[in-house]
Amino acid sequence: MPNAPAGAALTRASTLYTTAAAIPASVWPWPNFRPAEIACKGSGSLLLVPAALDALQALRTRLGRPLVIVSGYRSPAYNRRVGGAPKSKHMDGTAFDIACVQADQPALIAAAKAVGFLGIGRYDTWVHVDLGPARSWDERTREA
Repeated sequence: MPNAPAGAALTRASTLYTTAAAIPASVWPWPNFRPAEIACKGSGSLLLVPAALDALQALRTRLGRPLVIVSGYRSPAYNRRVGGAPKSKHMDGTAFDIACVQADQPALIAAAKAVGFLGIGRYDTWVHVDLGPARSWDERTREA
């Protein structure tokens, strides 16, 4: 668990919060991210999955630079509204879309794989990462 606050009683279970603001500081040990960055853009809710956030923090640490989260958790209703995949890992709280110019994509992808992300998708200006199953795709060329 990265940088857990002293005396924090941290749970490793996934927990759904109705708003990012409802998350107690004692259960948020990821220093480079705020709950609002990861929360659903439509509902404001957040399914907190510690293993996914541990991997995201490890990715940030490995790259040594800030990451801009385009999309984190998505409620099922919001996922449908934005045309997300019916079984999107965003609804499981285990996927993140990270803003990235194409020139930086190979380094981001290599680092994401190194820290345990298994699902990797390339898009024009961002990269999708999730905890699996292992698969990759490139929307820029429509190749799976």
